[in-house]
Amino acid sequence: MAQTVVLKVGMSCQGCVGAVNRVLGKMEGVESFDIDIKEQKVTVKGNVEPEAVFQTVSKTGKKTSYWPVEAETEPKAEAEPKAEAVTETKTEAETKTEAKVDAKADVEPKAAEAETKPSQV
Repeated sequence: MAQTVVLKVGMSCQGCVGAVNRVLGKMEGVESFDIDIKEQKVTVKGNVEPEAVFQTVSKTGKKTSYWPVEAETEPKAEAEPKAEAVTETKTEAETKTEAKVDAKADVEPKAAEAETKPSQV
């Protein structure tokens, strides 16, 4: 079963790229792979298991982890409006709570005035 495995690999130089290139080139089932040193991203395509690719690349001694799924499938621009919507909801709830508090504050002084007037008479 052909699939794509994406890893984040700590590579700081062309020697690091060469090490990853060497182990993936020897790995059985790999049809193609792409190594991006700027993004520290390694994409492997072929008849491979994700864990096997992970273990093979880890043998280079480079810090290796699976590429975060959220960043790959959901652009950051789409994630931000969702956070704003949550903030707006909280603000509306806070406004309603403040309105209730203000309404009680208006009632309480009137009651206090009513109590004060009879004692003055």
